[in-house]
This record gives sequence, C-alpha cells and structure tokens, in this order.
Amino acid sequence: MTETVITTIAERPELAARLWDMADSWPAFSLQDPVSFLLYGRMVKELPEYVLIATEGDTVVARAFSVPFAQHAEGRGELPARGWDQVLLWAFSDLRHEREPDTVSAIEISVARDRQGEGLSGRMLAALRENARSRGYAEVVAPVRPNAKPAEPDASIHEYAYRTREDGLPHDPWLRVHVRAGGVIDSVAPASMTISGSLAEWRSWTGLPFDQAGPVRVPGALVPVDCDPEQGFAVYVEPNVWVRHALTD
Repeated sequence: MTETVITTIAERPELAARLWDMADSWPAFSLQDPVSFLLYGRMVKELPEYVLIATEGDTVVARAFSVPFAQHAEGRGELPARGWDQVLLWAFSDLRHEREPDTVSAIEISVARDRQGEGLSGRMLAALRENARSRGYAEVVAPVRPNAKPAEPDASIHEYAYRTREDGLPHDPWLRVHVRAGGVIDSVAPASMTISGSLAEWRSWTGLPFDQAGPVRVPGALVPVDCDPEQGFAVYVEPNVWVRHALTD
C-alpha cells in the first residue's frame, strides 16, 4: 500500500495547484460563498504553512485549510456567531494590520470522495492540530459543518449540536471525530456562511425550480434555503458548530 504523506504547502509549494485535483463532497451552491471566493486563493499564497495536503504517490487524497487569528484581540474574545465567514475575515484583517495571532482556526478538511470512510479526516485533523502546536499555538478552534445535518434540514442546530448517542459522544459523525480527538463543543455559529443569489442562479446551482415562496430543501444544505420569488432572490444562512481543541496539558 502506498504511504499517505501529509505536508504543508509551504514545505511542498509545487503541490499548491493540485489542492483542487480531487473530487470532494462540497455541494455546488456552497462554492458561491463570497468570503471563500475572495480569500481561498490568498490562504494558499499568503498562509501556505497553514494549508495541508495529503498525497499517496502522485494522487491527492485529502486537504486541510487553517488560518491564524487574534481571538483575544480587543472587541473579540467570544467565538463569533458569523463563524466561518467571520474568522476568515478576522485572519486576513490581522495579517494586514500585523496583529499578532494567538489561535488557529480550521477552515476546511476534505477527503477525496472515493477515499471517505477510511479515517483520513481524523488524520488530517490530527495533522492540523500538530501543525498549530509546532508553531507555538495553545488552541485550535473549528467552525464545524456537521456532515449528517443535511438529512435533518428542519432540525434546530441548537438541539442537533448537542445531541449525543448512548455512549455520550455526539450524534453527528464529524462532530464525533472532533470530540474523539479531544475537542469540546463550545457554541453554535448560527450565521456561519451566507450565500445569496438570484433565483436563476439558485436554479443553476441546484437544478431545483425555486418558484415558490418559503423554505426550499436543497440536497447538501444544513438548513432550508429561503426563497422570495416576488423579489427574485433566495438566501441560504448556514449554521456551524464551534469546537475548541486545547493543545496543551
């Protein structure tokens, strides 16, 4: 069996262009988030030591993005309700203003579609944690996208985030990976990612008609998309779950 090698893009810059080689499981509409559209390329170019890639021979099998930010800067402290979008904006604001970061936030961990269920996501999480630890950080936080939540789009994220199995571990598989790795669920980020678009755009992203007012259940969405045909647009506000990973004893 070919060995799985996990490195940062800073260590292997020749792999930067291959981060998106693998087929992943992100739904098409999720790629329309304006914050990620603006900043994903900048993560690779400006923060390559926080971007990880897993390869087996010449094949890319997983990737992980993270960013350093000043969690304890004035006016912050609490993990933001606007989760994923906000922490990315904070990170690049801190970079611009040369503000010293004190925490690393995970942004994405993705595994090739044909390699899911093999434990690679847990290995990437462990590598991301160790990468932060090796750079002197005491904590990693993560705005987690619960991967089984699309099966229950109408369930309250505030209930779902804290739902557990009989063994006390989270009901959601991806939250369960984080908790098994030592993470602790901190809070809900109810507006972690916001994607708006015209009805024509939503039809192209999903293949659904988007012709009736009200909630539209979209495959892959954690909650329904709010459709307003009279005004000609629809909006998706995705909730995530903040998890804290302490890196020190």
